[in-house]
Amino acid sequence: MTVMLPDSTIAAWVRLVRVSQSVIGAIEADLKAAGFPALDWYDVLLELERAGGALRPREIARETLFARYSVTRLVDRLEAQGLVNRVACPEDARGAVIQITQKGRKLRHKMWPVYAAAIKRHFADKLGEKDAGQLARLLKRLMA
Repeated sequence: MTVMLPDSTIAAWVRLVRVSQSVIGAIEADLKAAGFPALDWYDVLLELERAGGALRPREIARETLFARYSVTRLVDRLEAQGLVNRVACPEDARGAVIQITQKGRKLRHKMWPVYAAAIKRHFADKLGEKDAGQLARLLKRLMA
């Protein structure tokens, strides 16, 4: 069975994927140029802070913006840098809870101005507030 799609649907899909990859790549480059680690590090640290400082690895995978094929490896890298700690989960002795450290909080706070400026430069300045609001509403429909 062949599914026919309007050209406008295909064009919108292709542009959505390409723009997402392009903007994320530009933001990553800005973070790297400023001497900071990858955006996924920021994302994990932010979600840990939002959660009051600790999450289970599966919760990290659910809450972060980017696909995680191996949260364990990412957490290993964060832990090696002293940005998070693994502690035994009180409800499940076999599991772990990932806690943000003070060093992790400081790094996330230092990264934010560069990240915010990159969002502004590569995204917000090209849309304006009205268009950004409209895009947010459209994308919300896709997430439903």
